[in-house]
Amino acid sequence: MRSAAVFQIKICGITTPEDALAAAAAGADAVGLNFFPGSSRFIHPGTAQKIVDALQSQFGEAVTPVGVFVNATIEEVAETIELLSLNWIQFHGHENVEYIARLQEKFGGKLRIIRAFRPRSWEDLKEIANFARECKANNTPLEAVLIDGARGSAFGGTGQLAPWDLAARYREVFEGESPPPLVLAGGLTPENVADAIQSVRPDAVDTASGVEIAPGRKDPLKMKAFVQAAHQALQALR
Repeated sequence: MRSAAVFQIKICGITTPEDALAAAAAGADAVGLNFFPGSSRFIHPGTAQKIVDALQSQFGEAVTPVGVFVNATIEEVAETIELLSLNWIQFHGHENVEYIARLQEKFGGKLRIIRAFRPRSWEDLKEIANFARECKANNTPLEAVLIDGARGSAFGGTGQLAPWDLAARYREVFEGESPPPLVLAGGLTPENVADAIQSVRPDAVDTASGVEIAPGRKDPLKMKAFVQAAHQALQALR
């Protein structure tokens, strides 16, 4: 069964207020702000503030900004959260259960955290389930798990498809327990997102390179096509 606790369609790697507003106008209900310096979609917190302000001015609370971090220090993440008043945080690096617990402690457990994984095998899926269980045991449950495509040591945004066959078995690995909602990412485009949703049955989808003209530059028409295809396919799961 799908969960309504997470957003449904996220456009990640937003770098300008204009692209953020175009994503929101297309119907996305979340945008990703990338604070990983090694990414071609990296933005400084000052730029992110302009993006957040523009979204709130025109769309209020209808669009959720999600801060994306890779192996940043807790202090760096906390500073950005406080500056932008972020509630949703996505980790794409090697952040462990203890790291998440320490960050949640700083914010009274109020953060909504998504942890990204790049599984290649059933054993990797088991590790995801164990990670989620440990977070729950610490009273810092994950808001969602994101499954991405793996390409070498890259931390996402490569356009590499996620393993849909494995992702489709995500709930199975929890052996009857209630898993965190599943966000499917990795190489999703307007052309393949409906098939991905039908195959995997995720709670939400996330795209970056699949709706771009160039890294960090979004195509409004592609975003609109992506959102329409994703929305129709997600509605069909209900």
